[in-house]
Amino acid sequence: MRVLVACEFSGRVRDQFISQGHQAVSCDLLPAEGENTESHYQGEVGDIIMDGWDMMIAFPPCTYLCSSGLHWNRRVDGRQANIRRIALENPVGCISTRIRPPDQTIHPYQFGDDASKRTCLWLRGLPKLRPTAYVEPRWVGTRPRWANQTDSGQNRLAPSPTRAKQRSTTYPGIAQAMARQWG
Repeated sequence: MRVLVACEFSGRVRDQFISQGHQAVSCDLLPAEGENTESHYQGEVGDIIMDGWDMMIAFPPCTYLCSSGLHWNRRVDGRQANIRRIALENPVGCISTRIRPPDQTIHPYQFGDDASKRTCLWLRGLPKLRPTAYVEPRWVGTRPRWANQTDSGQNRLAPSPTRAKQRSTTYPGIAQAMARQWG
């Protein structure tokens, strides 16, 4: 299967699909990371979105999904690709209330990573991901906490120039589940 992983610099999802025998290409404005950096297109996803993909998994920055600009998706050539299977991943935000609710909400701790980060998936032509390995939380009073959280529940990553990049990187367990279950 030919898989486009849009808005991914880390290569985690791309590399998992390649390990399952698929032809996967990541695309991002940032340079590639991971094992298969030769399978990365550094540039605009619009440059390659019409190249006959079987599936697209997209991790767009939420700033490009605001409802004020959605009308352009029908007016600008190249913004509506004929891809049968699509997964759009984004954190909880305005997509849920302004476009439509997600098809599924997942956490890294459901896929073997010691972290809590509620993540939404909007799916077309793909089944919901099945959890693969539950990581038990530690308990602070009556509240569950995972390794990426302080006792008060805040994210442990302090503000820094690399924080956004670190927070946007797909957890390994989720990337593996995408490749194994959708590939």
